[in-house]
Amino acid sequence: MKVLSDIEIAQNKKLLHIKEIAAKLGIEEDALEMYGKYKAKLPLTLIDEDKIKKNNLILVTAMTPTPAGEGKTTVSIGLTEGLNKIGKQAIVVLREPSLGPVFGIKGGAAGGGYSQVVPMEDINLHFTGDFNAVEKANNLLAALIDNNLQSSCCNLNIDSRTILWKRVIDMNDRSLRKITIGLGGVANGIPREDGFNITPASEVMAILCMATDFEDLKNRLGNILIGFTFDKKPVFARDLKAENAMAILLKDAIQPNLVQTLEENPAIIHGGPFANIAQGTNTIIATKMGLSLSNYVVTEAGFGADLGAEKFLNIKCAAANLNPKAVVLVATIRALRHHGGAKTEEINTPNLHHVKAGFCNLEKHIENIRKFNIEPVVAINTFVNDSYEEINFVINHCKSLGVQAVVSENWAKGGEGTKDLAHAVVKVVELNKSHFEPLYKWDMPIKEKIEIIAKEIYGADGVDFDKQAKLNLKRIDRLGFNDFAICMAKTQKSFSDNEFLIGRPKNFVVTVREIEIAAGAKFIIPILGQMMRMPGLPGVPASEEMKIDKNGVISGLS
Repeated sequence: MKVLSDIEIAQNKKLLHIKEIAAKLGIEEDALEMYGKYKAKLPLTLIDEDKIKKNNLILVTAMTPTPAGEGKTTVSIGLTEGLNKIGKQAIVVLREPSLGPVFGIKGGAAGGGYSQVVPMEDINLHFTGDFNAVEKANNLLAALIDNNLQSSCCNLNIDSRTILWKRVIDMNDRSLRKITIGLGGVANGIPREDGFNITPASEVMAILCMATDFEDLKNRLGNILIGFTFDKKPVFARDLKAENAMAILLKDAIQPNLVQTLEENPAIIHGGPFANIAQGTNTIIATKMGLSLSNYVVTEAGFGADLGAEKFLNIKCAAANLNPKAVVLVATIRALRHHGGAKTEEINTPNLHHVKAGFCNLEKHIENIRKFNIEPVVAINTFVNDSYEEINFVINHCKSLGVQAVVSENWAKGGEGTKDLAHAVVKVVELNKSHFEPLYKWDMPIKEKIEIIAKEIYGADGVDFDKQAKLNLKRIDRLGFNDFAICMAKTQKSFSDNEFLIGRPKNFVVTVREIEIAAGAKFIIPILGQMMRMPGLPGVPASEEMKIDKNGVISGLS
């Protein structure tokens, strides 16, 4: 029997009209701003703070992933289907995919198999235009900065050597990391060094995800630090009178997007920052909207729990006063083999020795979640080449730690394959075993907050600050930004800042190369090791396998 691809499964599904999905949440058709038959924008008026406090927020995160990812989005969708199967009202709230990974190595972010959000092609491609709006707002500010440099009136005396703001594009394009602009004569602007970040790394994306309403969005945009004058005074976007024009471009993007799962349950998708170079979670507005509309909200945070979950809890939950009731840690046998020393060509081959050796990575993530006073549940996202002995070892070893590990067959069976996981999550919630507390207080010194994350979450012995990072710390102190949260930029492949240190590294020190300021988002970004905010394409990009026929039918997209 032929095994269908993700896109074939999605294309074979007859979708409900989006107004029918909205009706399941008690939303009237007139409240929707529809983008065709299967997508709609939701008004912010649906957010109800009283309901938010009564409902249950579940975070899905993972152990340190392999390059292919361990299936957090698929598990999140499958868990939502499973919760609905066992009689709970549940909705999944996810990030929007970036075109960079879609055409690169990781693929899309609409789930997979029989645990998908649909229409999958739309969601993975241009969707409702939110990424385009973020990109345009970001690049409008960049254009205004360069325009001011050569303006004869209203010139802010900006020192072009100090400009911090970069342009963005939603594509993996390493050649744009460092560029020179303004060449070709006076009419083309002032020559200077510049560069591009990928759109999910834009501070505009971070601000969209941190904003609580439209006025807050506009204020945060105005607070973006863009550079300094020749007499070393800070210049903000508000000094260029940029915040209103930028907000105009984001007026639709601030509204969450409603779609559906393959089992016709509602799904909200909104915002899309990466977790290794940004905060890695969907918008505060989308999460609050989900909690206003449903008893259970399942959401995910990017990459391993040392990145996405740490930022979700210390940044998003602390800022928005959210109270997660449980954390699902996704583990795969292949990732355990990888962290146990299996070579790339061996990670799909059963090997109990490698699984035992790699369990230390999952164990450290379990310890970390408990540091937030939240009880984890381990979801074993299974594949056909996982052996009974390997799976049984993980279940029993988790049990010895007092953690329930549950096999999740979300890809192959959708909600039917995740009912056991749903029951395990409900049990943790109903026993009231979690009492969330952030790991640090925002008013602590910046250096101390960085060291807490490095030592407590990564397991580092300490932190080295390079010369540039030390200068950045002095700048932060001078600007009065010490009470900001910390948003680490670090490799997703290891607890450390060295991607080759797999498993549970010990006796290591992380190095902070430099520290960026996201004044509008209200967090500081320490950049560890060799992290870059513009990824490159792999040797064989996923785009090479994609096809579209004369009828517009797409294949190879996943």
